[in-house]
Amino acid sequence: MLGSCHVVTFILTSDVDRAKAFYINQLGLRYVAQDDFATVLDSNGVTLRLTPMPGHTPSQHPVLGWKVPDIAAAVTGLAQGGIQFERYSFLEQDELGIWTSPDGAAKVAFFKDPDGNLLSLTQ
Repeated sequence: MLGSCHVVTFILTSDVDRAKAFYINQLGLRYVAQDDFATVLDSNGVTLRLTPMPGHTPSQHPVLGWKVPDIAAAVTGLAQGGIQFERYSFLEQDELGIWTSPDGAAKVAFFKDPDGNLLSLTQ
């Protein structure tokens, strides 16, 4: 029923201006609009709403991710732009912080936005 509908995702933030700067300037999302309820961004056709939430506590699990064609290049580029990738003792990650699934089918890297929301890149 919803498979042909556009997805809208929501990211909660305690500081909309700080989150807006991060998602636009560091991640390269496109600004669309702002209203009393959210700042609206576009990520390759997917609507992302940065929604203010005072006292927001971020999830310890990824809330948003991007599938990228070359994860090493994406991680390197984002790191050069100031993004710090997460390191986990329970995952075997390479020097860039990229984890490869046991079957080798997926490569994943994790990072956080300024509110501590966990984000990911997957190849």
